Amino acid sequence: MTTSTGPLKLDTSLNSSLDSSLGASPPTPQSTGFDPVNAPEQSLIDACVHCGFCLPTCPSYRVIGKENDSPRGRIYLMDAINKGEVPLSPAAVQHFDTCLGCLACTTACPSGVQYDKLIASTRPQIQRNHSRPWPQQALRQLIFSLFPYPDRIRLLLTPLALYQRLGLSKLMQASGLLNRLSPNLAAMESLLPPVTASCFADNLPELIPAQTPQKRYRVGMILGCVQRVFFTGVNEATARVLSANGCEIVVPRSQGCCSALPEHQGETAQAQALARQMIDSFEGTDVDYVIINAAGCGHTLKEYGHILADDAAYAERAQAFAAKVRDVQEFLAEAGLVSELHPLQDEPLVTVYQDACHLLHGQKISRQPRELLEKIPGLTLREPLDAALCCGSAGVYNMLQPEIATELGQMKATNLTNTGATLIASSNPGCSLQIKQALEKQGKKINLLHPMQLLDMSIRGEKL
Repeated sequence: MTTSTGPLKLDTSLNSSLDSSLGASPPTPQSTGFDPVNAPEQSLIDACVHCGFCLPTCPSYRVIGKENDSPRGRIYLMDAINKGEVPLSPAAVQHFDTCLGCLACTTACPSGVQYDKLIASTRPQIQRNHSRPWPQQALRQLIFSLFPYPDRIRLLLTPLALYQRLGLSKLMQASGLLNRLSPNLAAMESLLPPVTASCFADNLPELIPAQTPQKRYRVGMILGCVQRVFFTGVNEATARVLSANGCEIVVPRSQGCCSALPEHQGETAQAQALARQMIDSFEGTDVDYVIINAAGCGHTLKEYGHILADDAAYAERAQAFAAKVRDVQEFLAEAGLVSELHPLQDEPLVTVYQDACHLLHGQKISRQPRELLEKIPGLTLREPLDAALCCGSAGVYNMLQPEIATELGQMKATNLTNTGATLIASSNPGCSLQIKQALEKQGKKINLLHPMQLLDMSIRGEKL
């Protein structure tokens, strides 16, 4: 792996690497790459001083070890495409595709380079101006036609439940057949959570009253897409915790996906349509805040003003909606807990909190979850090494880039279990699935729960 983090000059190693790996040739009008619609801004590109502080924080660079698969390398590449020096070739696209979008580089950057905006503007360009091989197109079509739509997922639950209960899932994984046919589909299959009765329907009413003498807040609650199907227990626990702490909760039936999955992969039109649907679903609810319990969703919801900035009918409404969005841990830390908490077990409970990237780097939320967990009597937190390293989930990244994701998942699981904790707290469904899979591969058994599940059990006096 490359270890140098010093500055590079335009006429040295990276330019040579760009020329050789990207097939640079005299540009033609058809091969210059980006179109003028929201192309990566040159001023944002020029803000990078090439110091290299981003390199050791970048998960793809740490796994692949190539400059072009680092934030600094990708910014050089954006610059070269902007200037027509290299085309938007398959090799160039692959370097952008290896980016997890974890935003660790934005936290590490001393110059405040807005890499998040740069990669967010690059991915729609790829979707518009680059033709992917048909297997990639088919896989992406499957992912984005299925996962953002809970009702479509539920149509598959019965056959998936039979597939699991008949032991076909274990047989398929043991045979390695699917992995030989398609590593991407094999990754998707291996991440499938157990299908239970609770997956088939939404179990929360549209209005949940506060369980305190006086209502403190009226909040809206977002259920998510994959979250509302496979993590219903997390949503139910979140609602009980909010209600126990004086919140009246509105759960609009018409809400759908927050748009995080397509937005993070450059599927702009789909992301915008889902964002409009979400805004419409909360119109007229008169809520003080909109609460979300999934890290990736929360980051995207707070970006609605940017996602719909060019939509005259929705731009102001999107900004107003985004201003009300709070991660549930962010909200509870600010509002304060009023419910009594009880120990989760008779002996001390050693816990490690797993930082989800879009909470830590995207929303700058790290202190609040830890503060809430430490309020539970008898619970002590331990900090893992390399806490900011992405687990490899990154939305649908672990399905699109399974080899890199698997290596990162193994690193994360090792760092978490090396703390000696007997419980992992994780605030994002994708992270939870990724870490559970890595733990299984390592033969380690350790409880993994959302912080809201732990608070809910503590409030109700339940034991682990």
